[in-house]
Amino acid sequence: MSQAGQDWLLTCAKHPVDVRRAWDAEELAEIPTGPHWRIAEAPIPGSLEALARIGGDRIGPVLADMRRDVAWWLLPPALTGELDGIRPLTVRPSGWVLKCPPVLHSVNLRWWLERPDGSGRLNDPVLLGAAFSPGGARLPTEASR
Repeated sequence: MSQAGQDWLLTCAKHPVDVRRAWDAEELAEIPTGPHWRIAEAPIPGSLEALARIGGDRIGPVLADMRRDVAWWLLPPALTGELDGIRPLTVRPSGWVLKCPPVLHSVNLRWWLERPDGSGRLNDPVLLGAAFSPGGARLPTEASR
């Protein structure tokens, strides 16, 4: 599963060869948002709570940076205003660059809390918004099915 996720992440890069070079040098690789996914940024503590609330196979890729105490949730590229006004989420615009480690291991205290699995599955913005909303109660099992 990890290799499939890494292969998928490479398909999202404008220049996969440059991404591989960065990873081979134990560096973060720049992958812009837009055609394949968008990003919602949130603090790690709230993200860990949201992961527990959403749970199981409804979670898509989530990248974390321990130095900055931030997590990035990968969302569908056609995201519109589903997350407007949901604190503390910050939705990054198309073209914003996410500096990614390989899926298989961490780089500079940045790693995947939830790895891409190779299927292209992303996080559901409705579920994410509900998990970060005030009260953020555990979501019902049927919520995303």
